[in-house]
Amino acid sequence: GGTCVNVGCIPKKLFHHAAMAGEGIHDAQAFGWKVTKEGHDWNKLVDSVRDYIRSLNFGYKVQLREKKVKYLNKLGTLVDEHSVKCVDKKGREETITAERILVAVGGRPKQLDCPGGELAITSDDMFFLDSPPGKTLVVGASYVALECASFLTGFGYDTTVMVRSILLRGFDQQMAEMVGSAMEKLGTKFIHGSVPRKLEKTESGKIRVFFDNGEDDFDTVLAAVGRDADTSGLGLEAVGVELNRSGKLRTTHMQTNIPSVFGIGDCVEGVPELTPVAIHLGRNLAERLYGKATNPVDMRCVPTAVFAGLEYCCVGLSEEDAKEELGDNLEVYHTAFTPLQWTVPDNREYNQCYCKVLVDKSRNERVVGIHQVSPEAGEIVQAYGVAMKLGMTFADLKALVGIHPTIGEELCLLAEPKSSGKDAVKSGC
Repeated sequence: GGTCVNVGCIPKKLFHHAAMAGEGIHDAQAFGWKVTKEGHDWNKLVDSVRDYIRSLNFGYKVQLREKKVKYLNKLGTLVDEHSVKCVDKKGREETITAERILVAVGGRPKQLDCPGGELAITSDDMFFLDSPPGKTLVVGASYVALECASFLTGFGYDTTVMVRSILLRGFDQQMAEMVGSAMEKLGTKFIHGSVPRKLEKTESGKIRVFFDNGEDDFDTVLAAVGRDADTSGLGLEAVGVELNRSGKLRTTHMQTNIPSVFGIGDCVEGVPELTPVAIHLGRNLAERLYGKATNPVDMRCVPTAVFAGLEYCCVGLSEEDAKEELGDNLEVYHTAFTPLQWTVPDNREYNQCYCKVLVDKSRNERVVGIHQVSPEAGEIVQAYGVAMKLGMTFADLKALVGIHPTIGEELCLLAEPKSSGKDAVKSGC
């Protein structure tokens, strides 16, 4: 199942839901439920997630067998344009040949580049720790870093995020700051403008981290500083396959410069590192090679989400990119709001949720970006990718009669443009 099933999206989302369930216990008290929050059992969660992942692994093997796909648990290396040498764990070799070879090896997390960096774990390790992580330092500001920090805070662990520069590089920065602010309000701490310079083990077994403006001891250090394509050792260079500086395959519609060698997913240059994208590319390539499809995947308007304590989902351009592309033709409609389920619990902050729609005034206010920070934002925003591909305008969005009372209807109720300078906080239900 690759990264997503084993050490990525699936365990990450389950850990996120586990943390949200803890928040729900507090909310339940305000709704009259006589429940108490007695702490979190890390080992119970890890065992439950492991069991589910094993069931997925088994299911995929069954599907491969049913589809008459031969599965080899071996390491493959390209020998030539049509041959792959396979080695199993006992060192036994065999060479297989094929008309076409598809490389879909994904990526691996980067380690910390400092003395003692090997003391840090990565997201590959986080979901299978045999003991609770305790006081944790998360190094990095990517969505992986923020998601892990969020659920650790939700479980009650003392969690700090060390940020070199900005949160969620490449995402809309107004929304990124909202995600960070929400995390801080829930208890996650941040060290800004710093990187670890050295890690060392103390006599007590903790990890002492020396950074630009101080030092501190932690039980666990999680490196979430990006990923590298897992292409080294595959023999790609020897066959002549072109790679970029980070080891990703250079392709045209998933075909490399070697006509018989193809690539999909995170190991390909210019492809969003998202599981649904890799799946879509794989299906499309199979259809183009062996079916009736002729068009490559349309990579416009791919929704993506950050499952931090307060979810963030977006589709289309960030406000920064829209300003650069559209200039004065950009307008932004926005609002801050409070979900109905947050109006009763006394610990929830009003108007912490937010959504905005970016439009191109020169094209009849065609929607070019949608952004939302709220509970279940991913469930709400992703469907708008279809409408945006079909040329949805702001008038089309306004014409939709929303379901009341829901978080999703807030996008249909937008009216206040940022250019007005007026307060966009919603009042009323």
